[in-house]
Amino acid sequence: MSESADSPEASAEDNRRSFLARLSVIVSSVIGAAITLPGIGFVLAPVFKREPGKWQRLGKVDSYDVGKTVSVEFKNASVREWAGVTALTGAWLRRVSQEEFIAFSINCRHLGCPVNWIEDASLFMCPCHGGVYYSDGDVAAGPPPEPLARYQVRVRKGFVEIETSPVPLTTNDQV
Repeated sequence: MSESADSPEASAEDNRRSFLARLSVIVSSVIGAAITLPGIGFVLAPVFKREPGKWQRLGKVDSYDVGKTVSVEFKNASVREWAGVTALTGAWLRRVSQEEFIAFSINCRHLGCPVNWIEDASLFMCPCHGGVYYSDGDVAAGPPPEPLARYQVRVRKGFVEIETSPVPLTTNDQV
């Protein structure tokens, strides 16, 4: 004797199947979220959390001449103990007046190549793709989409200090 589709046993079987199907979808969704959310958090964390800057001494104020632009080296703020020479990075530092300094990123805003300061022309030049910047960091020619990034600079206790961050400069805002 066959069961009819309307019998109580068939209805209970359909309810059980429906419940188990919903349960498996819910459990699968929870497992998928548990696997996916940490990865999303890892990718988005730098967007929401800004690493604090670190002030680093570049040298005594007296060691820089007014009106001169010089290359300075300092340790990257995100340095690891084992980084060695690779922890060093640089900036272009100009002494504008007795107490005022400006520091520019050493990297071109086009593709990140290091720019050179050409004293005779008073220009920053990028050797990679011909980017040229005026002495104030504004774009003079070539492919760079925006001016050279600037660092915050201060004079403290007779020393010039620059504020660095572990993340490379990505906007024209001073960091």
